[in-house]
Amino acid sequence: MPNRTLLIDGDILAYRVTAAAETPIDWGNDLWTLHADMSDCRDNLDRQIAMYLEELKADDIILAFSPTRNFRYRIYPQYKSHRQGKRKPVTYVPLKEYAHERYKTFERPDLEGDDVLGILATSPVFVKGEKVIVSLDKDLKTIPGLICDMREPSTIQEITEEEADYNHMYQTLVGDTADGYPGCPGIGPVSATKLLADVPKTYDAMWPVVVGANEKKGLSEEVALVQAQIARICRRDDYDFKRKEVILWNPPQKK
Repeated sequence: MPNRTLLIDGDILAYRVTAAAETPIDWGNDLWTLHADMSDCRDNLDRQIAMYLEELKADDIILAFSPTRNFRYRIYPQYKSHRQGKRKPVTYVPLKEYAHERYKTFERPDLEGDDVLGILATSPVFVKGEKVIVSLDKDLKTIPGLICDMREPSTIQEITEEEADYNHMYQTLVGDTADGYPGCPGIGPVSATKLLADVPKTYDAMWPVVVGANEKKGLSEEVALVQAQIARICRRDDYDFKRKEVILWNPPQKK
């Protein structure tokens, strides 16, 4: 059996661990504070990672983290704007620092953690052998390869390239309220599924459907393209390693 490496969504894992560690304390006289034990956070992170290694019979792990900003903010300034001012758990930053010290991690300027996972999963250069993405984020289903839901560590799903491309176009249509981009106005999961149902699962066939749906709402192809570029989780061909720049996605006829 080839070596298996788990590509773990460090952003989500660290958030889950640190959010669970917070305990509100009532000191009386209307004084409340949040308490979190950093040693418990470290121990819980270590236990979670050990569990994934055992359950998924893996040999190694890599944690992917996001920097403060990434390329999506430049092409769509409203990206995740609804999260501004929302705090992370009090031990999130120190736990992330611990993870960087304790484990093999990747965090790159201009790339979200999801993009790092996508590039590592689809590149034969950086990680040898079999790779499994471990995350809760549905966006990772736009990456061809093996993926495991963080909540169900005994189950691995294989996403084909055709399925990944379909999921990308589907996400372009429906948008993502969690990430703050709208997709095509008025198009929800049911409508998007119907629009793409009888279309070959290729970009050549699906992109005109996406453009047509936007044009019916009075929006241009350029507007649809921005949504597609935001929804695109980077694969190995979406990044210029020499210049350290993202290559924005374009439909086949525009390349």
